[in-house]
Amino acid sequence: MRPLLCLSAIALLVPSAALVAATTHQQRTIARAHGRAPWSPSPIVSYRLRVDSADLTAFAVEIRIRNGGDTLRVAMAAHPEYDDRYWRYLRDLRVSGSDGGELVAVREDSIPLWRIVTRDGEALIRYRIVLPVPAESPRAAWRPFLSPTGGLVGGPHAFLYLVSATRVPSRVTLEVPPGWEVATGLPKSSAPNAWEASDAATLVDSPMLVGRFHSWRFVVNGVPHHIAYWPMPGAPAVDTVAFARGIERLAREAMALFRGAPYRDYTFIYQDGAYGGLEHRNSVTLGVQSDALARGDLADAFDATAHEFTHTWNLMAIRPAEYGDVSYRTQPPVPGLWFSEGLTLHYADLLLRRAGLPTYDTTAITHLERMIERYMNMPGNSHHSAETISRAEYNSGPGALGDYPASTHLVGELLGTVLDLTIRASTSNRRSMDDVMRLMLARFSGGRGFTGADIQRAVVEACGCDVRRLFERHVRGVAPIDFEQHLRLAGLRPTISWVPATTRERVPEMDMRIRAWVPPEGGRPRLYIIDPSSIWGRAGIHTGDELVTINGRTVQSWREARSMIAAAGDGDTISLEIARPGGSFRPTVVMAGYLRPVVHIERRPDATSAQRAVLAGWLAARHGQRSAN
Repeated sequence: MRPLLCLSAIALLVPSAALVAATTHQQRTIARAHGRAPWSPSPIVSYRLRVDSADLTAFAVEIRIRNGGDTLRVAMAAHPEYDDRYWRYLRDLRVSGSDGGELVAVREDSIPLWRIVTRDGEALIRYRIVLPVPAESPRAAWRPFLSPTGGLVGGPHAFLYLVSATRVPSRVTLEVPPGWEVATGLPKSSAPNAWEASDAATLVDSPMLVGRFHSWRFVVNGVPHHIAYWPMPGAPAVDTVAFARGIERLAREAMALFRGAPYRDYTFIYQDGAYGGLEHRNSVTLGVQSDALARGDLADAFDATAHEFTHTWNLMAIRPAEYGDVSYRTQPPVPGLWFSEGLTLHYADLLLRRAGLPTYDTTAITHLERMIERYMNMPGNSHHSAETISRAEYNSGPGALGDYPASTHLVGELLGTVLDLTIRASTSNRRSMDDVMRLMLARFSGGRGFTGADIQRAVVEACGCDVRRLFERHVRGVAPIDFEQHLRLAGLRPTISWVPATTRERVPEMDMRIRAWVPPEGGRPRLYIIDPSSIWGRAGIHTGDELVTINGRTVQSWREARSMIAAAGDGDTISLEIARPGGSFRPTVVMAGYLRPVVHIERRPDATSAQRAVLAGWLAARHGQRSAN
């Protein structure tokens, strides 16, 4: 195996003198507002993060600030998607001045921001991040952890940033146990064991894998890519050649689609024993299961990689207007998230097929059938507009859409298919959604983010067609997607039937269309309804109801509640006690099965030659033939 990071080769990514000069000018412009004279030099910020193998319950951080002004304001960034509020785990905060004397850090009420009054604009800030015991297993791949053989540190969970100087570069020095390596998207500094961040946003968006891990490197069109895989102790051997080659093929297809990359190098960070993934500007953190990899079952790993890697373009580069730079405040609602998430899923599936990698659905038609089934199985998908569903996605709680929950990802992916077919039909396959994505990348990968109107304009420019009604009905409005109408463009016809739901063993499946969550502040589980027509909705239960007991037994978690409900059979009665602001409610639910949709898509015998051509182009695009425009 070759080393993961050829660090000297990427030193060119260290901020140039011109960049530093421009940053200095900008900082001087706003200096007066932050307690500094406008002619004062730009702040200098450096970090040191230390992992002590003798204490893996926490890591230590030091921040040295010079030229910061009379009053420093430091904060912990809130990630727009997953604000884990790790400022709650910040301990032993100490601040000293240039003379070694103690300075006082005062935290503002209810927000992760501290004020420090200095004597000369200099301060040394020290603190520890005490890692919480994971509330679930496996753990989330984006959250930090430490173990005897490695861990994940850095990012928004580790570093406070200087609020008045978000554009200044900084240096991060790592102290890790002997024999441990580092994988991160940050470029290496000329200083030993140090990396450079061009600004605060880059710093908090660059997690660091530390420890003993496997590593590979490949180059696509002159751009280096690195893979780091951290296995848990005792993990089975993995066919690393097939794994790494699959990731390389995926990267090649993505760069071909977008005709380039918005990064100078890229790092894939895989962690055994974790789930999920999170995109970053030039890296990605992903959870994998070594048992599955050892069996050659790579579908889950490639599927997650395709999704998060595509976000490098569609979310990190093509940014919604509501996405700011770096902030300690909660991300405001993002009405265009259906595009950022849904089109990312659309292209993740497309890229997997073009790369010849495993997919969950054997064909593109089968994939479309399964999507329509999921869409119809959750009434909320057609009860809200795509923009309304998008606004409820971030930081609003599981019950934000009431008794009609919906999926931004699913609705957006289906709208991506509808738009793709519309463009192909209007241009005789000369254009496709590929052209819209490249147009969006050209226009919105700079300073300004996109709005819903920008998406519509890009589609119109790509196809020269009128899509106003489509956007009014399905993006801004609440009309259900008319699959009959839109699939007709490709000479296809969907047939939908409702059949009793069964398990894989053909056993009737009980109606479990109810979920629960526990608020971050704790308390009783709160229920939410997936379908108001379910046995739970018909019993009078509503999203937000607090679950107190099931059959007289107090319930502490949804896992416990689900286990009790799942033990009931057809015709069994379940008694619940529910707490509401107006008093208690005691519904009785009789367990029963339910109907689920089954979708079959077939070719229309009366399809025109133009419709058959659209279908041929749509299918070809999923098997390696790309738009020539």
